[in-house]
Amino acid sequence: MMTTEKSIFSTEVLEVGAETAEFSTIKMAILFGDEAPSALRPSCFIINVVPVSKRIIPGMILKIDNQEYEITSVGTEVQTNLGRLGHIALSFTGLTEAKLPGTLYLVDEEYPKIQVGSQIQICEK
Repeated sequence: MMTTEKSIFSTEVLEVGAETAEFSTIKMAILFGDEAPSALRPSCFIINVVPVSKRIIPGMILKIDNQEYEITSVGTEVQTNLGRLGHIALSFTGLTEAKLPGTLYLVDEEYPKIQVGSQIQICEK
C-alpha cells in the first residue's frame, strides 16, 4: 500500500544497546541521541538527533524500516525531547491516552526488529 506521505521526522539507528531486547517483553523501545548518558546507553537505540518539522499528533504514522505503526497518543514531552535529545520511548501498546510525558504510543502490533542502519520516520498520512 503506497500512500503519499510527508515525512516530518527521519533518522537512522546508529547503535543498538545490549539490553534493548529486554524491553521488547513490555513492548517498549527507547530512542536516544548520541549524547545518551553511559548508564542508559545499554537500554537504548542510539539515533541521529534531527529536528521535527511539525507537531506530532495521533493518526500520524511511525515507520521503522518497512513496518508502519499508527500513532495512538503523544506524551507532552515527546515533541521537545525528540527534536532536542532524540530521547523518547516508543510504546507498542495502543494506548489512546498518554500515561508518560516522554512516550509515543503506537498501535499494538508486532514488535519491530530494530538494528543498526534501521530508518525511523514519522509521516503525515
